[in-house]
Amino acid sequence: MLVLGIDPGTATTGYGLVRETEQGDLVLVEYGAILTPAGMPQEERLQMLYERLNEIILLHHPDCGAVEKLFFRRNVTTAISVGQARGVILLAMAQHHMAVAEYTPMEVKQAVSGYGGADKHQVQVMVQALLNMDKLPKPDDAADALAIAICHQHSARMSGWGVPE
Repeated sequence: MLVLGIDPGTATTGYGLVRETEQGDLVLVEYGAILTPAGMPQEERLQMLYERLNEIILLHHPDCGAVEKLFFRRNVTTAISVGQARGVILLAMAQHHMAVAEYTPMEVKQAVSGYGGADKHQVQVMVQALLNMDKLPKPDDAADALAIAICHQHSARMSGWGVPE
């Protein structure tokens, strides 16, 4: 199963594609970040995000997607912006008939590191180890997206959710 993990944002959206082999090994397919210019109007940034995400989906044909749930403490403006990006991401996945799972940051950290309070570096180190990468995944948004994909691989294995028929 090939999972597209997404760490949503307007300025930077991380993405990561992780495949599980028949033997249960996790294999890195691709990862990176979709960046939009700071001075660009919001609607154009969202369009750019949508178009780039569509390119990634059409290139790799993931079986399903996993997206980080919206979580914020103080900055409502940031939450609204991230919420708009999430809407675009969910729309793109729905248009490609992808099953989509959503996970909180704590669920992702727990699935990847075994500790829901893990810091960014701990998550990066575990992603590196689980995917047998030569170096830490960068930027942080891409590392988080890989962690989200890994989280879904683990969850889908346990529940059978998102497994193609």
